Amino acid sequence: MSSLPPLVQPAAELSNDEVARYSRHLIIPDVGMDGQKRLKNAKVLVIGAGGLGSPTLLYLAAAGVGTIGIVEFDVVDESNLQRQVIHGRSDVGRPKGESARDSIREINPYVTVNLHQQRLEAEGAVALFGEYDLILDGTDNFATRYLVNDAAVLAHKPYVWGSIYRFEGQASVFWEDAPDGRGINYRDLYPQAPPPGMVPSCAEGGVLGILCASIGSIMGTEAIKLICGIGEPLLGRLMVYDALDMTYRTIRIRKDPDGARITELIDYDEFCGVVSAEAADAATGSTLTATELKAKFDAGERFALIDVREPVEWDIVHIDGAELVPKGDILSGAGLAKIPQDRPTVLYCKTGIRSAEALAALKRAGFADATHLQGGVTAWAHQVEPSLPVY
Repeated sequence: MSSLPPLVQPAAELSNDEVARYSRHLIIPDVGMDGQKRLKNAKVLVIGAGGLGSPTLLYLAAAGVGTIGIVEFDVVDESNLQRQVIHGRSDVGRPKGESARDSIREINPYVTVNLHQQRLEAEGAVALFGEYDLILDGTDNFATRYLVNDAAVLAHKPYVWGSIYRFEGQASVFWEDAPDGRGINYRDLYPQAPPPGMVPSCAEGGVLGILCASIGSIMGTEAIKLICGIGEPLLGRLMVYDALDMTYRTIRIRKDPDGARITELIDYDEFCGVVSAEAADAATGSTLTATELKAKFDAGERFALIDVREPVEWDIVHIDGAELVPKGDILSGAGLAKIPQDRPTVLYCKTGIRSAEALAALKRAGFADATHLQGGVTAWAHQVEPSLPVY
């Protein structure tokens, strides 16, 4: 296997100031003036200015990527600062895209930043990708990952992908139209999204903040290699990093001969399922808002309030009067004995997804009057008890 052709044609020239700025690149034979000019001419779109986007954006800007697009609709939250190093305390409450743009400008005034302050949607995604040479995906949900993949395939663009969870990370490069014939896309690695609730998000399971730097640096490195046409990219290989063991290993990815050809974008929320169909059915007519739950407390109604999160989450915050019975114990049946049968049950989790899955299991077990809290403890903290911490 060998390097792919450079993704980008070189710019006409570097200014004297740019030569001084990028001198440590210029004296590397494999980069040199030619490679730095390619970086200057490159247009890279980064999906998300969060945990993975932060280090990737900072280093791409420092490396001299001439145009960086940022797709980001969220605002900076205090909990982001543990890992999203492109933002600071003064940015809390600001749009993440604007905060990231200002940090990039502080690092490198020669970089043009295009803000796309919106959630990436199927409508317009292919056209947006067509404006850039390379896509970097640092999102944390499966619906967006499949959307990025399919839009990149239809736009004939390569993209670098990364994923993090607790102490582990993954990274790879996908390019269906790779010029050397070894084209591959994300669906060859993961043909189907995992069942809802099987793979917790970082918001539910946590992530070691510094892990973002490790995976983000790999993503940025792969981007530079593709732009300059140097080294062996991760195309067809999955890099798996374990921070606790401090090990890196690569797994070969092969083209799925039975994989369906991607011809259009689809409804990715439906494809991945925010919750399972059974959970959605169970929640229909059995969902309480935070205001409705408070009214039950105020009226002195007798019910069992069950927290289905994990013990570490319970230690951070919980609703007074609740009892902890993790979702896994409910699904396995081991926790059913802890749930009273002489009064109605109200379940809650962080945002309402896990509690809907647990609700379906309770309904199957005969708890016909069970309900769950829409929006979970997060909604309770925002709407009823603002003194509670939000994690």
